Amino acid sequence: MNSKVCYVFLITTMIHNLCLGQMDKTFLDPPKLIKNPSSVENYSPESRKFTGISSLAISPKGRMWATWYAGITPGEDFNNYVVVATSGDQGETWEEVLIIDPDEQGPVRAFDPELWVDPEGKLWVFWSQSIHKEMDKHYDGINTGVWVLTVDDAEDSNPSWSKPKRIIDGIMMCKPIVLSTGEWVLPVSTWQINDGTKAVISVDHGQSWQVRGSVNVPELFRNADEHMIVERKDGTLWMLVRTKYGIGESISKDKGYSWTSLIPSKIQHPTARFFIHRLNSGNLLLVKHGPIDMKIGRSHLMAFVSKDDGHSWSNGLLLDERKDVSYPDGQQTNDGTIYITYDYKRKGDQQILVTSFSEDDIALGSDRSIIEVFKRRKIISQGGKK
Repeated sequence: MNSKVCYVFLITTMIHNLCLGQMDKTFLDPPKLIKNPSSVENYSPESRKFTGISSLAISPKGRMWATWYAGITPGEDFNNYVVVATSGDQGETWEEVLIIDPDEQGPVRAFDPELWVDPEGKLWVFWSQSIHKEMDKHYDGINTGVWVLTVDDAEDSNPSWSKPKRIIDGIMMCKPIVLSTGEWVLPVSTWQINDGTKAVISVDHGQSWQVRGSVNVPELFRNADEHMIVERKDGTLWMLVRTKYGIGESISKDKGYSWTSLIPSKIQHPTARFFIHRLNSGNLLLVKHGPIDMKIGRSHLMAFVSKDDGHSWSNGLLLDERKDVSYPDGQQTNDGTIYITYDYKRKGDQQILVTSFSEDDIALGSDRSIIEVFKRRKIISQGGKK
């Protein structure tokens, strides 16, 4: 890490420690794990007024896992908790098996979860935990932490969960990646500060994590970073970052220690999460709103393929045309099937959905492919209803 980055993180840590001494520290306490949520009225789907921001992971043998966060009030607030569900029949039916809630209706919220199955078949459940900003006058992003719990066997429908562990300051709500070096990378951000868009590295398969380097989003363009990182075939790392203008990008030529200044990407997008992923074929998958060169709102989720590491993109396959679909995440299985989850109308219909398609479906770009994707759409959860 260069001296400038080290200095920034030293100052940030000093400010962080100062603020911790002045604020409610309950966000540092491990959350409650409710392992039979269907038996608790406050956590039932029909009690929810908010449902959204989903993630998906699939075990090597096909067990599907989904997560999202919800609440009994209609918003992103102190009532938010994380839900984990699983399916053993390719997404036809789902069972909610875990709730992660720091303090029920207290000031601490659990939010922005992410699922990942690592190369060894272990399931990782990440989420963020903080004092809700309207209840903490000191809030500026520094009191948020990334937490994790794991399951040794992602095939197990009734797993033994590890103890929750806070691994680093910040928020992480996009997929980790494994570099060609074997190192694991988390895209962690501390919102609204300089050099807050970070590459956090583990060299010991997740036992420990350190910030390796970061990208600065100019203050004028800062939003919820929600960045993703891919390793290109030439060994460079390509970071895409959510900004107020859409998507910014940066390159690292030294595996994340240093990064180029952020510039606007040619990929047009609203201020919203997108999803980029290396496919089994070696090509890149991108799921975003609207065509590559068109900036629209949160509608028309489309999937694209790049055969040249993101320098150009195919025509898109329409996944869902409705207004208020957002926040795609997903995974490709060994048989080539691509599964994408997303939410729809977080305060209205409160749906968490999943659909599936193949790389060939994107290449064909036919009306029949679109119809098949629509037909494969399944509801994982619907808040406000049984």
